[in-house]
Amino acid sequence: MELNVFSDQYFMQEALKEAKKAFDADEVPVGAVVVCNNKIIARCHNLTERLNDVTAHAEMQAITSAANFLGGKYLNECTLYVTLEPCVMCAGAIAWAQFGKLVYGASDTKKGFHLVIDKNILHPKTEVISGIMADQSSDLMKLFFQQKR
Repeated sequence: MELNVFSDQYFMQEALKEAKKAFDADEVPVGAVVVCNNKIIARCHNLTERLNDVTAHAEMQAITSAANFLGGKYLNECTLYVTLEPCVMCAGAIAWAQFGKLVYGASDTKKGFHLVIDKNILHPKTEVISGIMADQSSDLMKLFFQQKR
């Protein structure tokens, strides 16, 4: 199946590639990409084990990378694609960065930001789309934790 290069599915597929890198590195398999003007400007995955840092989530890494690329802290012209629903920490950072759009794959039924607080934690202008390639994201996560047991 060929994907439109500028579709949410295409960019989520790129985030899934990052999640697979995390999986291969024995990190919780979450991947993220930041897109600005239909161009990927940041690609990241979880690095919490490698960096021994609980804040080194894929989203946090992507926000830092994108802000450095653009030379500014506000990412209101950007879209963040992430394979798993962000946690509250990441949702707060997404709000501070003022992303124009957040697209995530699988819901996080244990630590996703919707469990703790409504989407109002995000910037009021941030568009949120969920469920893009959710099965693929969820399957990778399940496989990771099955192998841990």
